Amino acid sequence: MHNQTSKTFRLASGALLMLIGAQSFAADKPTVRPEVGAPLQEAQKALQAKNYKDAKAKIDQAEAIGKLTPYENYIVQRLKSSAAIGTGDYKSALGAYEQVLASPELPAAEKLPTLDAYVKIAYASKDYAKTASAITQYKAAGGNSKETIGLLAQSQYLAGQYKEAAQTLTTDIDAAEKAGQKPSDTQLQLLASCALKQNDMVAYTRALEKIVAYTPKKEYWLDLIVRTSNRPGFSPNLALDVYRLRRATDTLEKTGDYMDAVQLALQAGYPAEAQQLLDEGYKKKLLGEGADAPRHQRLKDLVTKKLAEDKATLADGEKAAAAQATGDALVSTGYNLLTNGQADKGLKLMEQGIAKGGLKRPDQSKLLLGYAYQVAGSQDRALKAYAAVGGTDGSKDLARLWQLKARSK
Repeated sequence: MHNQTSKTFRLASGALLMLIGAQSFAADKPTVRPEVGAPLQEAQKALQAKNYKDAKAKIDQAEAIGKLTPYENYIVQRLKSSAAIGTGDYKSALGAYEQVLASPELPAAEKLPTLDAYVKIAYASKDYAKTASAITQYKAAGGNSKETIGLLAQSQYLAGQYKEAAQTLTTDIDAAEKAGQKPSDTQLQLLASCALKQNDMVAYTRALEKIVAYTPKKEYWLDLIVRTSNRPGFSPNLALDVYRLRRATDTLEKTGDYMDAVQLALQAGYPAEAQQLLDEGYKKKLLGEGADAPRHQRLKDLVTKKLAEDKATLADGEKAAAAQATGDALVSTGYNLLTNGQADKGLKLMEQGIAKGGLKRPDQSKLLLGYAYQVAGSQDRALKAYAAVGGTDGSKDLARLWQLKARSK
């Protein structure tokens, strides 16, 4: 950013020199006393020759005469700013530009380009608060340079104005999305950083949701899922649902993750799902290796046993579920059938269970239905089911993450 800004300064300062050379001493301007004008004319020649030190000396000579008129001071400050830019002294250039901007001699047509140059000088001098303020003035005056306005959020952030930076970024990101464009990674990362700087974890989570929607990297997904599941009030009954989302985002990376997920699936009465998780853990060589390999084998044997028992009673399970007064058994039996390769029958039972009602945890059941649709490859029905999930136990939060996963770019 600094290299690009410096290049812009060189172009801007060159344009400024041309402007001064053509207009500073024009007949239609107020007069400059000879004793002031003579050294300034020499300074202007030195600037055109890129002899910035000599230019500065001549400008200082003119300024030392004293009792400068407003117009004389205006010319002095414009030349001084160019000399300072030429030597890389952006702080001095900034002070000179401030006087130019405040001068009644500044033509109205030159205000916007002068403000534009001031923004870039302020940024290069690392005075980010002044940069942000100047960009705001520039926009209010009708400035529309994307490069200049694009420095606003970053300048606010670097100035420690995290709340203002977040507001700017949110507006910019929303505008990009409405225009069908992808927000930049820099914008998204900066928005998340603003939230962290303010210790606003709710805002940080929202920023992470934006990030995974456009940049679905594993590390971002894991951070988002963990933070979501650690929120106050998040139900421990959703632990297996969390592992399902982690599996879908490829963020099951440790032996303990697979051990826990397999055992939770067994406890929930889904040995076929437990088998799928177990097979995946072995394939990744996170299970069956090292000192705990015998323990993994015992779990594997248990899954094999439970799966055989379950397959032998699947038909009876359907009848028993249908006889229940509430729909919970139909939902769980239907999902179990789906994990056993009977998607159509399983989804039908789950839908019957939701419709039957009397559910112990209705939102968690709706969340499971959405996931079942997704496993079965019915994306539209999955999104519709997720949209119907409510509650405050964390089900709605997970449903939103599943929607993000489905729609991630």
